[in-house]
Amino acid sequence: MKIFRSFLASLLVVLSFAALALAAPAPKNGDYFFYIGSYTGKDSTSKGISLYRYNATTHDVTALGTAAETTSPSFLAISPDTRFVYAVNEVGDYKGPNSGGVSAFSVDRSTGKLTFLNEVQSRGAGPCYITIDKTGKWVLVANYDGGSVAVFPVQKDGSLGDAVSFDQHTGHGANPQRQEAPHAHSIDLSPDNRFAYVDDLGLDELMVYKFDATTGKLTPNDPPYAQLDPGSGPRHFALARSGKFAYVLSEIKGTVTVFSNDLQTGTLHKLQVITTQAPGFKGEIEDAEIEIHPSGKFLYASNRGDGNSIAVFAIDPAKGTLTPIEVTSTEGKAPRHFMFDPTGTILFAENMSSNNVVLFTIDQQTGKLTPTGKSFEVGQPVCLKFLVAK
Repeated sequence: MKIFRSFLASLLVVLSFAALALAAPAPKNGDYFFYIGSYTGKDSTSKGISLYRYNATTHDVTALGTAAETTSPSFLAISPDTRFVYAVNEVGDYKGPNSGGVSAFSVDRSTGKLTFLNEVQSRGAGPCYITIDKTGKWVLVANYDGGSVAVFPVQKDGSLGDAVSFDQHTGHGANPQRQEAPHAHSIDLSPDNRFAYVDDLGLDELMVYKFDATTGKLTPNDPPYAQLDPGSGPRHFALARSGKFAYVLSEIKGTVTVFSNDLQTGTLHKLQVITTQAPGFKGEIEDAEIEIHPSGKFLYASNRGDGNSIAVFAIDPAKGTLTPIEVTSTEGKAPRHFMFDPTGTILFAENMSSNNVVLFTIDQQTGKLTPTGKSFEVGQPVCLKFLVAK
């Protein structure tokens, strides 16, 4: 009976991923709101979370002002039911030393405006990444300066409770200037909500946790991490829609590491390491964001360093490995983040240091990017999220 239950559990996991892979998102024309999280302060014109309206047919963007004033909401997440927006407040002194904040907002679906609900301590300094589990009951945060991760319960009104799970990383990496201590840089969940993947830039580890969606608890997996090359500096993570392959972008070395992923156990095995830089590139390397196109055919990675570019790769659907296609300028400085529009035909490149967002068309056959000629200004953009407008 135990063997049968184990087999049935494995089969359900595989089938859940298969269903996700087959249910490719259809193009969604129409009107959307989108939010941009930014750094605030004397060097930025942003007052918090900026609000825009977007027509996915014409690709026109209309600025609607500030959705909510809050301190350095660098990374955002929208609840599965689209009723709430959550943001990390990337500071180190929220209500005392060595902690940032995590803020909750309710959404006015008719105007896109946000209403502040509450803010809690992130349990570590410099929170830089936030995600919400598939049930909408838990918010997960990575603290960069604190080198830790924490999980917060979502109350009935959308506000946040104090952390129910906390894990402090320890150790250091090979680069004494950048990896003197742990630096948790992202936290993402598997589509079946069973595993949390954490890139720790300071440890050269992709850490894997078992996630309990009933209690919100994180427990180290067995094995607890996959090792990256020394001095890589893993920053952000993407998982293929099949769940069989994982991709880690390394900030320091400017590479993507490809892993195979066991759907049942969460075990990862390294398959490939490939550069995100253009051939012959000699400048400063500082990678930032990684995303898989909704079609599953292409992978994109941004270079904040001297390249100021986005690298495009083709994904082998059977092997998961990558083949370079092109490296394209983002027409700005420090593309810290980028996002596909809801139709999958436009890429929004957020250039933090040049305070602008530039729109590119995506060739659906080749994955190549072409500037649309459209752009707009925003103070130090860091993260962009879309929401269907009512």
